[in-house]
Amino acid sequence: MEQIGILEGREKQIFEKKSGQNQEIDLSCDTTSLSGSVSQRACVFCGSRVVLYPVADAIHLVHGPIGCAAYTWDIRGAVSSGPELHRLSFSTDLKELDVIYGGEKKLYHSLIELIEQYKPKAAFIYSTCIVGLIGDDIDAVCRKVAEETGIPVLPVHSEGFKGTKKDGYKAACSSLMKLIGTGSTETISKYSINILGEFNLAGEAWIIREYYEKMGIEVVSTLTGDGRIDAVRRAHGASLNVVQCSGSMTSLAKDMEEKYGIPFIRVSYFGIEDMSKSLYDVAKYFSDRPDIMEKAKEIVSEEVKKLYPELQKFRKALTGKKAAIYVGGAFKTFSLIKALRSIGMSVVLAGSQTGNTEDYARLQEMCDEGTVIVDDSNPVELSKFILEKEADLLIGGVKERPIAFKLGVAFCDHNHERKIPLAGFIGMYNFALEVYQSVMSPVWQFAPRKGGNA
Repeated sequence: MEQIGILEGREKQIFEKKSGQNQEIDLSCDTTSLSGSVSQRACVFCGSRVVLYPVADAIHLVHGPIGCAAYTWDIRGAVSSGPELHRLSFSTDLKELDVIYGGEKKLYHSLIELIEQYKPKAAFIYSTCIVGLIGDDIDAVCRKVAEETGIPVLPVHSEGFKGTKKDGYKAACSSLMKLIGTGSTETISKYSINILGEFNLAGEAWIIREYYEKMGIEVVSTLTGDGRIDAVRRAHGASLNVVQCSGSMTSLAKDMEEKYGIPFIRVSYFGIEDMSKSLYDVAKYFSDRPDIMEKAKEIVSEEVKKLYPELQKFRKALTGKKAAIYVGGAFKTFSLIKALRSIGMSVVLAGSQTGNTEDYARLQEMCDEGTVIVDDSNPVELSKFILEKEADLLIGGVKERPIAFKLGVAFCDHNHERKIPLAGFIGMYNFALEVYQSVMSPVWQFAPRKGGNA
């Protein structure tokens, strides 16, 4: 373990909260990944794809080599209540001659063919690294095809080399802004919201929508889980934007506030505390309708009454266990810390791929003494801290799962591919059950770090 070190240049992206010291966190973030660190961060193109992918009635065409489309095929477990065009991965499959002579003609013919065959409501065209290098004018092609077909054809300037995954989020939001404002808002209620940053990974958007609708609030659109082009086009008619994934959708919320005067609030739908607060905060905004708040209180009371006794069973077994968290957005980390505490577990490592200075300052306040806070970590660092802090559980995504199992540590999937909802009150039960089953599994007695033979 002593041989596992920190790469030179990474020191400023790691912070340990120490006891008895008045520390001010100064974590380096919003930077490109250090070369050679095998970072967990994805490229700009990937960032744009994870945001736009769940729009289910649009064509998603990757303009570039086939590998880019293959890498991001079915990238989120976003489920749809209707069309599933998003689950088809289309590519212009650029080859060597296309790189030499340009790929605009190939893009044009691909779009015409796809639109004729699938009759989509819109088309998103993603630029990849190679397109940025050869200089294809995808804007011009999109305009031409839109004029000929009569549907929105939207360029997504997501060349991978332009920055980090967060820049991909902004590219996706810029494309969405071209759609928003083009639909009718005549029938939209004054008491209405858009849900931003909820991607319906395992039907979670449906759970959240049902809560708000029970409160008497109209959900105009969900951006982008189970998304529909027509709903996106009229999103500017909502009275409030409710932002769940702040890293991916805050730029869109700010753009809508500036252009349409729609305020936004940040929420989280994970855990009892944050799920309840997300309902109350929306109800507070519509303070001229006291019945909305009363209904929110009813929902919370009923759900907590069912959930709390179940959580106490898990808490009895899990109290004193330690967890390490490494996820995409820092806002998700805040909710995970609260949720783990509600079942008796402490957090010894907290990290994210896309956190900013403000996020990490809040993490410092929330975390216990001795907790390590990391930005844009890598497998070696995660292994080091999991062993040093003797974590019993790692919460992360698909790329972190092998790390946990190789170290003999329980794992909880909190990433794009999961099939079980973790949002809402039912989601908190599912999460607690998964943590309990993972941490308390008898298999860990055979792990080398637990003294077993392997």
